[in-house]
Amino acid sequence: MRKFLILCAAAVLVLLAGNYLIYHTSYYIDWRPDEAISSFTGTSGREILVDRGDGPAPFEIRGVDLGVGKPGHFATEFAITREEYLRWFGQIQEMGANTVRIYTINSPAFYEAFLEYNQDNPDPLYLIQGLWVNDYSQNSHIDAYDPDFLDPLLEDAKRVVDVIHGRRNVSYDPNRGNGRYRYDVSKWVLGYILGVEWEDLTVAFTDHMREESAPYRGTYFYATDEATPFESMLARLGDTVAAYEAGRYKQQRLIAFANWPTTDPMTYDEETSRLFLKFAEVDVEQVKTTEAFCSGQFASYHVYPYYPDYLRHSPDLAGYLDEKGQSNTYRAYLKTLADHHAMPVVISEFGVPSSRGMAQVDYGRGYNQGDLSERAQGEAIAACYEDIMAAGCAGSVIFTWQDEWFKRTWNTMHAVDLTQTAYWSDYQTNEQYFGLLSFDPGRERSVCYVDGDDEEWAGSAPVSEGEGLSLSVKYDEKYLYFLVRGAREDRAVYLPIDTTQKTGSAVCASPALSFDRPADFLVVLDGSGNSRVLVQERYDCLRAMYLHQVKGLDPYEFPPAADTPDFVPIRLILQVSPLFPSVEQPKMNMPTYETGKLVHGNGNPNSENFLSLADFCYGEGFVELRLPWQLLNFSNPSDMEIHDDYYAHYGVENLRLHSLWAGVGTGEGTIELGETPLRGWGNKVTYHERLKDSYYIVQEMWAAGEAAS
Repeated sequence: MRKFLILCAAAVLVLLAGNYLIYHTSYYIDWRPDEAISSFTGTSGREILVDRGDGPAPFEIRGVDLGVGKPGHFATEFAITREEYLRWFGQIQEMGANTVRIYTINSPAFYEAFLEYNQDNPDPLYLIQGLWVNDYSQNSHIDAYDPDFLDPLLEDAKRVVDVIHGRRNVSYDPNRGNGRYRYDVSKWVLGYILGVEWEDLTVAFTDHMREESAPYRGTYFYATDEATPFESMLARLGDTVAAYEAGRYKQQRLIAFANWPTTDPMTYDEETSRLFLKFAEVDVEQVKTTEAFCSGQFASYHVYPYYPDYLRHSPDLAGYLDEKGQSNTYRAYLKTLADHHAMPVVISEFGVPSSRGMAQVDYGRGYNQGDLSERAQGEAIAACYEDIMAAGCAGSVIFTWQDEWFKRTWNTMHAVDLTQTAYWSDYQTNEQYFGLLSFDPGRERSVCYVDGDDEEWAGSAPVSEGEGLSLSVKYDEKYLYFLVRGAREDRAVYLPIDTTQKTGSAVCASPALSFDRPADFLVVLDGSGNSRVLVQERYDCLRAMYLHQVKGLDPYEFPPAADTPDFVPIRLILQVSPLFPSVEQPKMNMPTYETGKLVHGNGNPNSENFLSLADFCYGEGFVELRLPWQLLNFSNPSDMEIHDDYYAHYGVENLRLHSLWAGVGTGEGTIELGETPLRGWGNKVTYHERLKDSYYIVQEMWAAGEAAS
């Protein structure tokens, strides 16, 4: 009996050890050393080839990037369910896409859904699997050969291979999914895009510090004699993936390395390089594959129409005209990239956001980073896609499938609580709105639509009345809504709003108005073309945070009085490249735009004349208005937190709010403000999915391409 128990214990230990080696490590024994390596993907010149059962044939990648966020959850939670993925895969394919790209190991639910969706599908979706490198890893090591950077990267690469083959257990890491991966989706994985948008400092420092290192020579990938040390590291990374998958699974597939304009291989004129700090290059033409590699390599780039700004300053690109005779630096840049490479080029990120807030202007065609309607978003994507294909690229991937509430962007991140962004929809932050799928507040419909129909206001008691006008207020996870009864388009009305008790004025100098309590904001509704939100100068976030960059002045040297009667337009700062052209001469006079200017239109998605950017709409005897929370200096409306006095704290600090006061009047007398209690919703968000106008434009775009081919 004792021997039996010992044998049983030994067997259990062997099984546990075997399980650990098979599913928790990259260790394997090649039991099939003579088996041929297979691949259903390859390349021929600048074309990608895919064998879909009838032999290798040219394949245009028509893809969409798929993030990991949804309302109420941060990316690190990997909270998207199998059912949601299955629904999205169907919508993605109905749109005309044949590929989805993911950036890291997703949750097991993703691979389970992908397997289920494709298993009995005669026209399956394909996958491009990414290998993520987090910002901390890049910025803390800088040297790509640092063992603390390179060793985990190579191990992560093997882990990714195991995951797509359904043979890995992954422990918790905020940069990737975790759990048991038992879903083999490899037959639909076109390939890998390894890495991220490389920091130029990492590339340059690596090349400088490892200047004497010999080019990497591997079984499947090698670096040329002209390759830089960073490019040689990429060759090692690619070889690691190819060798591991060949040895353990007897398969190989396409491999690419992430890149973007900041580290593109182009040579620019000296003035452009100096002014825009272009000092690092990554050229995958210096990373070659051997004859033993049975798949192929392509070049991957993220290219947006508004970035980089220096395209319009480069003599080689600025004068380019497309077949319509229009200046088109975007196509010029794409063509330069495609012509540089002997391998296929895939633009693996492109797109524009349908956000209210904007961070950068496209000076050519107006395809800005924000301040675009959903229809304009779709039209911009279609135009960029046309440019990509006209430039000779082998495929493209739209960024991105779904809006992501948790995202941040540089010109609003100072104004919000970054630990709570997943719990509200910030229409001022452009990074949240690149998706073709929107998450609108409300379980089935939003609490209000600004559309000239007041049916959702039935039974809403006014909070303020006077001068033949009344004001009612609602709110949800995205907007504060206001209804003014008695308003006419040919007569201006004013809505003072009081949030913080720390500042505010009971008098407005221009327009000349008075209120019964100090107000922080003033909404001016003066017809379709002259309406805006003004902020009391003391409470102007741009002044407090960016006055030095805009005007070269210290905002805290002579701050506005707490009760100043000056109300000013609300503006957002815009990106120009570079922010700091030199250490001696920091960038001044940075551009801004008036984000407080209000847009008239119909904001109901069910309307034929739907305008997603609409802020207000007149009806018969009333006007409806919606204002995004951040426009009123809310840093976290899920907990009803606003900005405290900037000049008491030298920056943005949060202040909890229990109510706001608002009133309405024509300016004939003192406007009385009424109270609206505010209760946050914490992390319990409500939302429903909606396909944007841009989705249907992309669908038409790809359908037209199918018909033409």
